[in-house]
Amino acid sequence: MEINNFIKTIMENDLKEGKVDEIITRFPPEPNAYLHIGHARAIITNFELASAFNGYTNLRFDDTNPAKEGQEFVEGIITDLKWLGYTPKNVFYGSDYFEETYEKAILLIKKGLAYVDDLSQEEMSKMRGTLTTPGINSPYRNRSIEENLSLFAKMREGKYKDGEKTLRAKIDMAHPNMNMRDPAMYRIMHINHHRQGNKWCIFPMYDFAHPLQDSFEGITHSLCSLEYDNHRILYDWFIEHCEVKHVPHQYEFGRLNITNTIMSKRYIKQLVDAKKVSGYDDPRMPTLVGLRRRGFTPEAIKNFIVSTGLSRVNSTVESSQLEEALREDLKLKALRKHAIIHPLKLVIDNYPEGQVEYLDCPNNQENEELGNRKIAFSKYCYIEQEDFVETKPNKHWKRLAKDVEVRLMHAYYVKCNEVIKDEAGNIVEIHCTYDPETKSGSGFNGRKPNGNIHFVEATTAIKASFNLFEPLMLDETEENKDLDFMEKLNPNSLHTYEGFVEESFKNDAVGTHYQFIRNGYYILDKDSTASHLVFNRSCELKSSFKL
Repeated sequence: MEINNFIKTIMENDLKEGKVDEIITRFPPEPNAYLHIGHARAIITNFELASAFNGYTNLRFDDTNPAKEGQEFVEGIITDLKWLGYTPKNVFYGSDYFEETYEKAILLIKKGLAYVDDLSQEEMSKMRGTLTTPGINSPYRNRSIEENLSLFAKMREGKYKDGEKTLRAKIDMAHPNMNMRDPAMYRIMHINHHRQGNKWCIFPMYDFAHPLQDSFEGITHSLCSLEYDNHRILYDWFIEHCEVKHVPHQYEFGRLNITNTIMSKRYIKQLVDAKKVSGYDDPRMPTLVGLRRRGFTPEAIKNFIVSTGLSRVNSTVESSQLEEALREDLKLKALRKHAIIHPLKLVIDNYPEGQVEYLDCPNNQENEELGNRKIAFSKYCYIEQEDFVETKPNKHWKRLAKDVEVRLMHAYYVKCNEVIKDEAGNIVEIHCTYDPETKSGSGFNGRKPNGNIHFVEATTAIKASFNLFEPLMLDETEENKDLDFMEKLNPNSLHTYEGFVEESFKNDAVGTHYQFIRNGYYILDKDSTASHLVFNRSCELKSSFKL
């Protein structure tokens, strides 16, 4: 995969100028949620850039906030990376460095650059000042080094309650960058850690722990999203004053937003907790596990991410671009089979009762390597309701109508002679005759049919459910822009229909990709049973995006 951007240029120059001997990056997710499509940009950028220079990437779990973290998310993240095709050289945990991080905090206290503060978070927030006014020093800021060392040791020993004391960096409460106004380094949390158990009751803050972890691992280029741009000065301050052996550097890139797509871990969790979706792997979700279940492929996601580019500016792209990347990836991979989503019974009156014949059919007309299969044909078939109208509306109608002849794909010409309706006037069955001389592949060069429609033979058909999706979020308008997040959910994001598929599906594995003829791309879902298959529509055959 060819990837070019400003960070790659920086890496090239750093190698050329001898600033680094090897490119080492890291992907540092917090294990408090499942990864979503926004994380894919960070994953792909880190792994692909390191690989481009024969370097490597570490996976490091930022597990310094145990209140929200858990093993479920750790395992989910590892699975997502493997699915995307990336293998980190090392798997580390931020908690692996708790002892070394603690020692660096002791060093800063001894250098007079950190102090234990008794102010609550709310009190300190009020004293921090604003962008135009300086903050006010904490009354505890000038504690002696000896007192700070003693208090910090007692914090570790569990002598204080949650929030009772905080270790802060002593920088400058009048600094124009708010992040430099005596930021918190450690907070007290009496809580079980998913790896460390109850060994620790003080936990380092991200801004303190992250640069140190980068240094401990020898990271050369610490890549992060643009929201951390104004944190870089603090990142560099900790690196400078903690006397580390290796000096890493932070580089920021713009976030990727996608229309009609939720790009917030907090909102995603709200959806799951409120049971607005079936779980993190609901096919409507922007999580990687949800996209995987919907039928998106690693190749499609990678190609999409690379196609969006990378810059120092946040960007928004249309969700249709992601779907187009999937269509492009699947067009030669997916099996092209027959499925009827809105069935209408078709009876061929002059076909022998009880006879079933099998017709040769390619699995993908554009990829001969996928081979052929046999599809059944008999007196009883299903066609799509939308492929029939009682009266042909105009010359452009190229499907079946009363007294009109069409070809059943890979089979014969059929002509509708009779329409059966229920008491409400709804069409429930159509009766046709077929011409046995018009079998597909026989070389018949007679009359031209009014179109070519697909079908599923009824006696061998397998029952199936089809899940069709719309975006979870409605388009933002003047009317709804001020509504709460939950009020912007699309009530029509899921439609389920009951229909049939041809019998060749019966031996297919969950996760098989299909192009349903004349319909869209689908994937066989894990909820399937032998007698009732479930399919999720990945995307339509053509983009619905209007320029």
